[in-house]
Amino acid sequence: MNLRQLFLQHVAQTSTAPLALEIVKAEGCMLTDASGKTYIDLIGGISVANTGHRHPKVVAAIQQQLEAYMHIMVYGELVQSPQVQYAHLLTQHLPASLNSVYFTNSGAEAVEGAMKLAKKVTGRTDIIAFENSYHGSTQGALSIIGSEYWRNAYRPLLPGIQHLPYNSFEELSRINQQTACVIAETVQGEAGIVAPQNGWLQALRERCTKTGTLLILDEIQAGFGRTGKLWGFEHFNIIADILLLGKALGGGMPLGAFIADKKVLDAFTDNPVLGHITTFGGHPVCCAAGLAAFKVLLEENLFTDATAKMEYFINNLPHDKIIPIRSFGLWAAMEFDSFETCKKVIDSCIEKGVLTDWFLFAPNCLRISPPLTISNEALKKAAEIIGTAIQ
Repeated sequence: MNLRQLFLQHVAQTSTAPLALEIVKAEGCMLTDASGKTYIDLIGGISVANTGHRHPKVVAAIQQQLEAYMHIMVYGELVQSPQVQYAHLLTQHLPASLNSVYFTNSGAEAVEGAMKLAKKVTGRTDIIAFENSYHGSTQGALSIIGSEYWRNAYRPLLPGIQHLPYNSFEELSRINQQTACVIAETVQGEAGIVAPQNGWLQALRERCTKTGTLLILDEIQAGFGRTGKLWGFEHFNIIADILLLGKALGGGMPLGAFIADKKVLDAFTDNPVLGHITTFGGHPVCCAAGLAAFKVLLEENLFTDATAKMEYFINNLPHDKIIPIRSFGLWAAMEFDSFETCKKVIDSCIEKGVLTDWFLFAPNCLRISPPLTISNEALKKAAEIIGTAIQ
């Protein structure tokens, strides 16, 4: 049996028709399959490869850490340099109240930890999330994602969850003194790049402050320069009580985090002791990779021209053939009349050498979220291929 057949037989499948591309190399914004065919990567591992695939400084940091140690014990009594240095650097580039980092294995685990923390700190149990939000597939995270289509098969889920319409000012009144936390994406990703209305996030922040509710901002996709600023919330002049990170946090390695004030996160240290623990969260190799990638992001200012790159990409598309595009930084949803049309375009793009896909809550939209390092030349070529695919 060849590798593709073994993949289909022995690796758990999450759809009835996986792409099953056999990728043997990834470099920068390019992927290469087993036949030698190359693809411009417009997915970026779903906003993971913000600094490009296998950035030399990230690879070097991984190799250096491997020479020292891999896993010893992530949480407990041991001081581990990659974890400490990364937490320090992250907090230096965040508001003063976001000064303590809890590393996890993934974004979904960061969501789970933040939900626990909010309940512990406030003594409340109710949680509010938003329609068409995505926060992960674990049981707790699944309870708060904003689509009954994905939730229904796994009920019963967590009680005390309400889903409000994103961008509704009126519905914010449902946040009250029984609400432990509100969790919101700064910009909704899987809804097809839906940005908050003017003043809405500020009104959400004010309502949470008034009711003593913790505001959790999910920047698992929106963080690390994707929106054209280092953090998505910088566009809206608000500060979360808890910030969720993942995706690009690990520079291509698995890593998530939730970040809060130390006096908030200290709630996990007592009653019970070890209130939240993990075996691999904040793994030294992952933290070394993430630290190197974050330094690259900062040193090369990769996010400062994200919006300009998106404008260049859009300007090279055949406008008369394309339905509206919603974009925010180097992140966009190209909208078609149906999933069937979108899927045909995606399949044609892949055939012609551009890798893209659709959004969970907007299946009629084509995803654009390439590495922030992508060149204008590659963007122009991708735009031309998409135009040809549409025609």
